[in-house]
Amino acid sequence: MKKFRTLELAIEFHQAAEQLELKGHLRDQLFRAASSIALNLSEGNAKRTVPEKKRFYQMSYASVQECKTILKLAKVIDKNVIDMADKLGAWIFNLLKSEIQSQDFT
Repeated sequence: MKKFRTLELAIEFHQAAEQLELKGHLRDQLFRAASSIALNLSEGNAKRTVPEKKRFYQMSYASVQECKTILKLAKVIDKNVIDMADKLGAWIFNLLKSEIQSQDFT
């Protein structure tokens, strides 16, 4: 079985987010959004059609953007977490791009 590296990175990002010293509503929102990334990638990967996959991957991408905004609002300076969020966003963007292209050829 082929490894879904974007999902693996999403899980790593969630684990890294859990280690951050945030308080209150931004902490809760970051955990929800970070878990949403991994959960939507997993669910999308299980879908059979390209439009279904694309829908879940788009939700994952939106959650990455939400996480990046939370990190800014919370003034997180952990470069590792920020870089991981950027990398995850890029990987999901590329995943969306590839799914869109494969739909064009079917």
